[in-house]
Amino acid sequence: MTVDPRYPLGHFTFVGPSTVSQRSEWIDQVEVAPARLRAAVSGLDEEQLETPYREGGWTLRQVAHHIPDSHMNASSRFRLALTEDRPTIVPYDEDQWARLADARSAPVDASLRLLEALHERWVLLLRALTPEDFARGLVHPEHPSGMTLEKMLALYAWHGRHHVAHIEQVRERLGWR
Repeated sequence: MTVDPRYPLGHFTFVGPSTVSQRSEWIDQVEVAPARLRAAVSGLDEEQLETPYREGGWTLRQVAHHIPDSHMNASSRFRLALTEDRPTIVPYDEDQWARLADARSAPVDASLRLLEALHERWVLLLRALTPEDFARGLVHPEHPSGMTLEKMLALYAWHGRHHVAHIEQVRERLGWR
């Protein structure tokens, strides 16, 4: 069986409601995402970072910068949903963000440090949330049925693992140890 290089872990799926244990596991996955990303890009040189993870896909550098870009948006959306009544969020074009100059050329260490600091704060918030907090929602124009914080937590736990797997998959395929 061939794995689709776009989805090395498969597509995101969510079956709710979750249990306290599942949410705790997802928070743990969010917590370790920065260390997993740092390990995935460790030792890669500039040429290797310019390797697309798949034909027509982002470079490993762009993937490394995308994760904190996406998670900054997610953290802000969590805060909005916790402080407003079903706020409507503004989507962003992640592909256009990946084409910006910094995503194409900045050292990945800048994004690693950003992700580490962001997740340190975000995990503190996540661990303090109640089941009622996780039931809070927001309106996302691309998800007409709405999103709860519970589903968003599951999504971003998957999201970090998903993109780290892109980098790990390239390292494995090309024999970069």
